[in-house]
Amino acid sequence: MEYRLDEIDKRVIYYLVKDARNTSAPTIAEEVNVSAATIRNRIQQLEEHGIINGYHANIDYERAEGRLTNVYECNVSVSERDEIAQRIRNVTGVVTVRKLMTGHGNLHITAVGEDMDELLRISRELANLGVEIVDEALLQRESAVPYRPFGPEEEQVDRPVADVMALSGGAETVAFTVPDDAPIAGKTLQEANRDGLIDEDVLIISIERDESILTPRGDTQISPADLVTIFSRDTVSRATLEAFSAGGC
Repeated sequence: MEYRLDEIDKRVIYYLVKDARNTSAPTIAEEVNVSAATIRNRIQQLEEHGIINGYHANIDYERAEGRLTNVYECNVSVSERDEIAQRIRNVTGVVTVRKLMTGHGNLHITAVGEDMDELLRISRELANLGVEIVDEALLQRESAVPYRPFGPEEEQVDRPVADVMALSGGAETVAFTVPDDAPIAGKTLQEANRDGLIDEDVLIISIERDESILTPRGDTQISPADLVTIFSRDTVSRATLEAFSAGGC
């Protein structure tokens, strides 16, 4: 089953790709205005669903005793690609194996060697596994940057994260992180309804607080940093949006 990313998940991925080593759950929590426990819970969910499948150091092998990094573009039989890719990982010097959905150059391999003789040895081992090398080149430099659409929009950096999903018939679900000074913060759902902060046709679906998912009830109090998901039969009104916004604006 496909795992739907909301804005919190996207920000988690963005900041971990940007600098996983120096980015903590509290750091991301501060950026998206939720608790650190919520961020830790989201990271665990992303790992369990295979979306985050590892944390890897980005190594400059040229600075590591002048080692050479070579990239091989290869062809292998589609029917044997998975098996061969698994065997390639056992070749000493291979550091990455990428399978491509294409008929030509459907396997890209990155390998590291102390010198050209070692890279030639790797080439021979690949050939012995049934790999046809169609092109190769020494890698000069490689860098990774986070996927920008998962990051904050410049004009919205200081606003709470809100995730909107349009449904059929004009209905919407919206997920809010509640700022400290939102009009609804500190109120129970019963009080919020009484004060007109939530439209009559709006249903509170869930409240995520730290590592728990709360079942909304009339006496449930909305707290700062809660992640609240609401459902509306129509487009969510401005009044409801303001109830979950900093300072009510």
